[in-house]
Amino acid sequence: MSPLSTLLTPPPTRNHAPLPATGRAGRNLPAALGVAVLLIGGILASLLFYKTVFVGVVVVAVCGALWELAGAFARKGIRLPLPPLWLGTLGIAVSAWMVGAEAALGAYIATVGACVLWAFMDQAEAETGTPLEASAHDVPRTDAHDEVRRSRSVDAAAAVFAATYLPFLAGFAVLITAQDQGVGKAIMLIALPVASDTGGWLAGITLGRHPMAPSVSPKKSWEGFVGSLVATIGAGALCLWALGGPVPAGAVLGACAVVVSTLGDLGESLLKRDLGLKDMGTLLPGHGGLMDRLDSILVAAPLIYVFTLVAW
Repeated sequence: MSPLSTLLTPPPTRNHAPLPATGRAGRNLPAALGVAVLLIGGILASLLFYKTVFVGVVVVAVCGALWELAGAFARKGIRLPLPPLWLGTLGIAVSAWMVGAEAALGAYIATVGACVLWAFMDQAEAETGTPLEASAHDVPRTDAHDEVRRSRSVDAAAAVFAATYLPFLAGFAVLITAQDQGVGKAIMLIALPVASDTGGWLAGITLGRHPMAPSVSPKKSWEGFVGSLVATIGAGALCLWALGGPVPAGAVLGACAVVVSTLGDLGESLLKRDLGLKDMGTLLPGHGGLMDRLDSILVAAPLIYVFTLVAW
């Protein structure tokens, strides 16, 4: 397979052995901390240097996450139309940055339409389904056509899901950054999910006894959820105080962010379980792939954007 083919049609993602865990952390703590410091440092540098650079970081991260998602879906014979998804990611981000929410919504609708059209015009889905030529000898022609239609429909539905889950939700992060005090608000967008993950992880490994959803994510516990709640309420109040906003509203925002971040994390865990994957990728040692880090931030972005419009 040529590099271009691999880029546009990634092979099915394979499970890789994780780095050796250290202590009760459940992960390789030095690697995880090192990668986290590099990621947060790079994001802060892009925000403080020039906000437009941060928009570029968002686009690159989402395009990389789409590539990971395409490889994960390939395990089930589902093809994501990466070219229109990548172009749509850029269009949504630029529209949100240059014009606003209405333009970003229009770019999202155009992206969905282009992805559905691409999926139904793409003849290559027969390679992952039942080939029309091969099945024509065994089943009636109408059944063969039904198989092809089913494959195209699944690809189209997966494309709509991908466009909504990644570029559309990421557009809210760009809208937040484009506001007044956008740098501080963007930092808050990252700080709240990080506080939720960190507080939940610390409480989970020290006090975790009661699983929250053992069939989906065995390591998540109700004690960890309480730890997430405490940490994120504190982070929300601190962020609003630093930005000159209403501190009590920041505490409420933190509590709401824990709920949506936890749901986002559980949703991605359910997706990975259905796909038979431990991690969406291996790009970030100690963390997994880009998708494994973006899940809670993406679902928190609409919440924080609406909060900045309504309560601040």
